[in-house]
Amino acid sequence: MSDLPRKAVTRTAKLAALPLGFAGRATWGLGKRIGGKSAEIVGRELQQRTAEQLFKVLGELKGGAMKFGQALSVFESALPEEIAGPYRAALTKLQDAAPPMPTRTVHSVLEERLGADWAELFVEFEDKPSAAASIGQVHRAVWHDGREVAVKVQYPGAGEALLSDLTQLSRFARLLGPLIPGMDIKPLITELRDRVSEELDYGLEARAQAAHAEEFADDPDVLVPAVVHQCEQVLVTEWIDGVPLSEVITDGTQEQRDRAGQLLARFLFSGPARTGLLHADPHPGNFRLLPDEENGWRLGVLDFGTVDRLPGGLPQPIGDSLRMTLEGDADSVYELLCEEGFVKESIDLEPDAVLDYLLPIIEPAEVDEFTFTRGWMRGQAARIADPRSPAHQLGRQLNLPPSYLLIHRVTLSTIGVLCQLGATVRLRDELEEWLPGFVPEEPAGEELDEEVSAAEA
Repeated sequence: MSDLPRKAVTRTAKLAALPLGFAGRATWGLGKRIGGKSAEIVGRELQQRTAEQLFKVLGELKGGAMKFGQALSVFESALPEEIAGPYRAALTKLQDAAPPMPTRTVHSVLEERLGADWAELFVEFEDKPSAAASIGQVHRAVWHDGREVAVKVQYPGAGEALLSDLTQLSRFARLLGPLIPGMDIKPLITELRDRVSEELDYGLEARAQAAHAEEFADDPDVLVPAVVHQCEQVLVTEWIDGVPLSEVITDGTQEQRDRAGQLLARFLFSGPARTGLLHADPHPGNFRLLPDEENGWRLGVLDFGTVDRLPGGLPQPIGDSLRMTLEGDADSVYELLCEEGFVKESIDLEPDAVLDYLLPIIEPAEVDEFTFTRGWMRGQAARIADPRSPAHQLGRQLNLPPSYLLIHRVTLSTIGVLCQLGATVRLRDELEEWLPGFVPEEPAGEELDEEVSAAEA
């Protein structure tokens, strides 16, 4: 099925088949075991079949179902290895590919939005898409002025499909939960729904991308392609080549992994400080590693359809709480979390217990450089997911204020990608450079003393 299925009954039936399929495969697995196959072998086959069906259904549907799959895929680092193995290839595949829509549909959208003579705007236009995502697909072309460009064309009916899929998926949240043990799937789906209207608006995306392209125009580490043309359902930007981050994850050298991880962390924390915007869709399909003569590699950043608007940069309480946690100041951390709404007024917690909960999570900020691994991520997930652990009990009592929801998801997703890369990153350098509050402010008197001393010298 190559066109975007728009009828609600068709899409609902496909999504409804997912939990039924899980149950059917469980029955199949039981039959295999009765037939003499070991539970381990049957388990692997079962996971593989589940992964294949998940990709097939979500990939065919595109829309919100595929968007959910992409969001889910960055968290595979948290899965136990025996489960992660079969899912990894299928979920990562969702980050870069999906069945394309027919050429005739692409041409009809371009004719409707760019005019009957749309083909004259291009020297060349490749009908075969170079990439397909949740709400649109990208075609490589040459603009009339000779520039190589990426032409993003939105699927007809994408908006209705997104909302329909996410509504349907929320009904199956309990059944889908076992894909990522310890994660509450429903809030993830709810938050994805909240971003639908923005991502469908290519005008908003064009403005966000243009702001980043202008700010990072001369940056030696990060490249953002400029916007060439935008209208409803069509976005044309400069084309960039490079190695997709998904390929670096599977086949990259350690040098590439470390460089990609460092630049990803740099972009995450510097973007809000420099543009007032947070790129809020950090899955590997949106990044490229580009060779650079001076620095070895640059990070190419794509897809600004989902951003968080942070005019003052990342909120200072994040930096303050991180710093005070590393300093072991439990009372001040607890007081700040209460002020920001992370601890509700009706809840009374022990400040030292909150500190014990937070310290393992921010371990990467405690050292000069930290190697992110799937094992570390799984350890963190298991610690918080185990109902018997104090961390789990405390985590259930903490609250995530709405203003921090997207920042929280982006940070977790980025850490997930760093663990997929297995990158060694100097995270503390980026926090000191870009995160307000992480470095304590010197009292005005001390600054004056330093200036006087320098002048006397």
